[in-house]
Amino acid sequence: MAPSRANGVHEAAQKRSWTVNYDTTKRHKLFTQPPSNKTAYPNLAETIRPHVDSFNTVFAPDGQLQHALKDIGTKTFLDGDASTLSDGEPRNRLEVRVKEVFLDKSKVPPSNKTEGKREILPVECRERHVTYKGRFQGRVAYRINNGDWKETVREFGYIPIMLRSNRCHLEGLSPKDLVNSREETEELGGYFIVNGIEKLIRMLIVNRRNFPMAIIRPSFENRGPTYTKWGIQIRSVRPDQTSQTNVLHYLSDGNVTFRFSWRKNEYLVPVVMILKALAETTDRQIFEGIVGPAGSTGLEAKQFVTDRVELLLRTYKAYSLHNRSQTREFLGSKFRIVLAVPDDMSDEDAGTEFLRKVVLPHLGCYDVTDANDEDKFRILLFMIRKLYALVEGECAVDNPDAVSSQEILLPGALYGMIIKERIEEWMTSIGLALRDWGRSNRYPSFASKEFERDFLTKIVRKTNENLGQALDYFLATGNLVSPTGLDLQQVSGYTVVAEKINFYRFISHFRMVHRGSFFAELKTTTVRKLLPESWGFLCPVHTPDGSPCGLLNHLAHKCKVATHSSDVSNLPHLVAQLGTVPSSAATLAESVVVQLDGRILGFCTPKQAKVIGDTLRYWKVEGTHDLPTDLEIGYIPSSNGGQYPGIYMFSTPARMMRPVSYLPLDKTDYVGPLEQPYMSIACTEPEIASGDSTHVEEDPTNILSIVANQTPFPDFNQSPRNQYQCQMGKQTMGTPGTALKYRTDNKSYRLQTGQTPVVRPPLHNEYGLDNFPNGTNAVVAVISYTGYDMDDAMILNKSSHERGFGYGTIYKTKKVDLSEESKSTRGRSKAVTHMFGFAPESTIKAFWRNTLEEDGLCAIGTKVKDGDIIAASHTVTWDPAADCYVNRDGVTHLHRYKDPEEAYVEEIKLIGNDSGSNEPCQAISVRLRIPRSPVIGDKFSSRHGQKGVCSQKWPAINMPFTESGMQPDVIINPHAFPSRMTIGMFVESLAGKSGALHGLAQDSTPFKFKDKEGETAVEYFGHQLQRAGYNYHGNEPMYSGITGEELAADIYIGVVYYQRLRHMVNDKFQVRTTGPVTPLTGQPIKGRAKGGGIRVGEMERDALLAHGTAFLLQDRLLNCSDYTKAWVCKKCGSFLSTQPSKSGGYERQASGRYGEGGRVRCRRCSRKAVVNDAKVECWEDGKGERWFGGDEVALVAVPGVLKYLDVELAAMGIGLKWQVEP
Repeated sequence: MAPSRANGVHEAAQKRSWTVNYDTTKRHKLFTQPPSNKTAYPNLAETIRPHVDSFNTVFAPDGQLQHALKDIGTKTFLDGDASTLSDGEPRNRLEVRVKEVFLDKSKVPPSNKTEGKREILPVECRERHVTYKGRFQGRVAYRINNGDWKETVREFGYIPIMLRSNRCHLEGLSPKDLVNSREETEELGGYFIVNGIEKLIRMLIVNRRNFPMAIIRPSFENRGPTYTKWGIQIRSVRPDQTSQTNVLHYLSDGNVTFRFSWRKNEYLVPVVMILKALAETTDRQIFEGIVGPAGSTGLEAKQFVTDRVELLLRTYKAYSLHNRSQTREFLGSKFRIVLAVPDDMSDEDAGTEFLRKVVLPHLGCYDVTDANDEDKFRILLFMIRKLYALVEGECAVDNPDAVSSQEILLPGALYGMIIKERIEEWMTSIGLALRDWGRSNRYPSFASKEFERDFLTKIVRKTNENLGQALDYFLATGNLVSPTGLDLQQVSGYTVVAEKINFYRFISHFRMVHRGSFFAELKTTTVRKLLPESWGFLCPVHTPDGSPCGLLNHLAHKCKVATHSSDVSNLPHLVAQLGTVPSSAATLAESVVVQLDGRILGFCTPKQAKVIGDTLRYWKVEGTHDLPTDLEIGYIPSSNGGQYPGIYMFSTPARMMRPVSYLPLDKTDYVGPLEQPYMSIACTEPEIASGDSTHVEEDPTNILSIVANQTPFPDFNQSPRNQYQCQMGKQTMGTPGTALKYRTDNKSYRLQTGQTPVVRPPLHNEYGLDNFPNGTNAVVAVISYTGYDMDDAMILNKSSHERGFGYGTIYKTKKVDLSEESKSTRGRSKAVTHMFGFAPESTIKAFWRNTLEEDGLCAIGTKVKDGDIIAASHTVTWDPAADCYVNRDGVTHLHRYKDPEEAYVEEIKLIGNDSGSNEPCQAISVRLRIPRSPVIGDKFSSRHGQKGVCSQKWPAINMPFTESGMQPDVIINPHAFPSRMTIGMFVESLAGKSGALHGLAQDSTPFKFKDKEGETAVEYFGHQLQRAGYNYHGNEPMYSGITGEELAADIYIGVVYYQRLRHMVNDKFQVRTTGPVTPLTGQPIKGRAKGGGIRVGEMERDALLAHGTAFLLQDRLLNCSDYTKAWVCKKCGSFLSTQPSKSGGYERQASGRYGEGGRVRCRRCSRKAVVNDAKVECWEDGKGERWFGGDEVALVAVPGVLKYLDVELAAMGIGLKWQVEP
């Protein structure tokens, strides 16, 4: 039942400390005196929680790596040469295990003996362009023949650390402490610093764990003659977050096969063999487990299933395996090589190992008991039953594209999985090192002194213990190099650069979830569709247009991701009390399953299932009976051919959750995507239906992402425009942060004149977005004025521009590293070979001193252009006698600025190292400032997807003006609105105008106004304008700035927040007459950076022809492209047969005439000279042979590629004949 509520839903809204107001003094105080206890923006800190918390669980006590080490267990190696030993001969056993691993905080290495502060802060790693990493060690234990364990601590290299995690120096710091650490006040963390670049592991969507999904894949039929499209798939996840996918295939004869992948290879096993190996069971138990107990109601109607189960059991008889140990022995004999078990392990134990590692490992993957195997047995019977129900048409498929069948692959979990795999691979590599050592030492016994002496010093040291290198590579490239594939569908694209173009861009990186690069290549659009199940979990608006559309989504701003398992130890007991029974009836009308994290707790009637679901939810929200608040209770009701019914509860990490208000208790309930489709959640309070609604949304805007929520009045706009704004908000030249001085991004943008918007939602303050202004409030008139505003162009008021409207700056960082100067040792050698500064006793030219100071570095504030010198260095060698570095060649090497655009040297940082040596500076980081005031061709946009370029800076005297003397900053064309339907921009204009007049910050939250008289936006803001003495509709009479006459129509003018986008004409323009060409064809190369050309294609050619610009066409296609002069024979029409005659120089010949060498002749049209041919008309080729005739040749101007075509066709035996007219 849904009782009415007097006190309302919005507890959260009442608790908010931030409103829509400007709060200027509060913000100023927070900025100048950052709080020393906790952040003022808790919601902002909450956005990156999944990243930081998932990393924290990797190294937590009883965390991911602890479970991983238990799962890896002990590796066993045997001595002696296996190829020469006989079977029964005893061999010594060496057992190795990693007991625990430690990750230290980032410190200077122990070799550095400098006294003082030893921590390395993230800011230092950014400035030095190095990785923020900690020392990774492991305690390795080993023993021989069940003797005492011996322990040693091994160095596993350095692995990158996530900022603000429990291994970072910034963990738990207050905003004040963060500022003292040279970070932003609201430094969020959640990313890594790799080679000075901020990288994050992006969240991926994977199948929901431990849930048997019914799937139909037509591709299954291609596997073999008996395969069908039906299957049941379960992604079984171990406590260490690694997963193993098990699939049951339905075969056309009614049989069922169990399929799994192991180290990228697929294997198939009859499902009954797995059942018989798991538990000591009879055929009757299996039959009743799938069909139902004998004598239960509805059994006679189950003929379809009965026939197939009989066949299943009958075909298995051929294996003659009658009990559990025999079956395990058989499985062990087949899979012992695959699983790489020790040679002395029995086949039965190898079979047990197979079941532990491969079959449903979420129900037991280490210290497996008989009860665990019994659980696996029961869930496997349930999966067979569901598969038969699917084939029979009793249930529908589970949609793998719906959020209800998905979860998030957490960044920390993936990181821990890679560490686990690296540790396991390293332990396996000890076996190879042992074999090599044995081969070269005549296979000594493991019990010998020789082995004890050599094991750590020679054998283990030969293995690659630098596990950190793999993680460094993974974060730097995003490529996963893995022998197992980690049960994932892609090998690259796991990491992205956390670009700080502006704050919206930065924060969106942490909220984005990608479906996976595998789906990007699919031709079908099914995976991209927006499904209703996504409501409240994935934002319906915030997805890019183009190829990643629908695959790259963003979490709704209130959506949380669970990062740890909850304590549900009391739940099986509660469920038993609420009336579940251990065995199932024959039909779904009689009994449905109750599962917890993929383990069957029991069965109950569908009616009882509803009661259990409701009761558990009440207790969960109430906080009683030891039930966790984030438990997901997925009650799927019985239906006619719908989703397979039951109660599926989940308490595991990686689930999405979102807060809604629970009406019976008036408290917050966290619901998951599996339970939501079958719940009745009202959107707003008036929609609560008594007797039906159990929940109500806390706020309808909870379905949108952070960035989508910043669009003013999005409910007034056509939806693609809101989508465009989400993209353009992230391309805005805004404020990336306040600690710009300590950043070394390759390229960063900054808006000089950022303002707080007049029109904004309360979330703008809640997320602290005023600390990162993203645009400017502009007076915008909607008018067709001058014709310069055609096609989305906009006219800027020149005076506004001169007062700083849209002024921006680009900062670039250039690193000059002397260690890379020496060609032979490029970056490998540690020896110092170069130093900054002028070479002693070398001549210093006067023009060098235009930019360089005494130390050989550029002066701060210097304006540099292409080719200017920014640093000088010279070669040095160490002189032990003088105890210093000396220069021997007296040559100064110059380092130049190579970009075409002029820049100012903002700052030069001298980069040191952490080795503690006193060697001279080997690298500098030069920060360059490029001022960018708006110019014609720069791109601007409002917050409604209305983008346009500045087409003219119009002088203020020519701008139209209102009766009160106001002139617009921006003029846009009215034609921008009818087809795009961005009514939100009109409403913002009204709201901004009235807000500016009354000094109010206007609330632009969506769904606030209704289409009902007295509750519309126009009335609300129109009355405010009227009170200020302005026209109710926002129109005003305007006067022409040129003639001074009143314009014939009233003009719509108001205040709109405008963004300057990073797409600037200075970065895009491309000019070329002549330049570098492709060697093969002689045509211009491609690419702006290389000075290439722009292709004039067929359609451009047609346009030029249509305009009759023949000379322009010739200029583009010939003169400025591959213009060449070539000789062609007029007689035979060939380019290929012409050749120059041998040059005889200009020495006089016997006849007294000069030789005519160097003239071009056609070889094909000439004949060998005879005695009586006139010598004047004869010519000599390169071999010295004399020829007569062939002088009908002409020099023609042709495209170089024409000759190339001629040669290519000739190679194919096709000759071209050219007609040459005089």
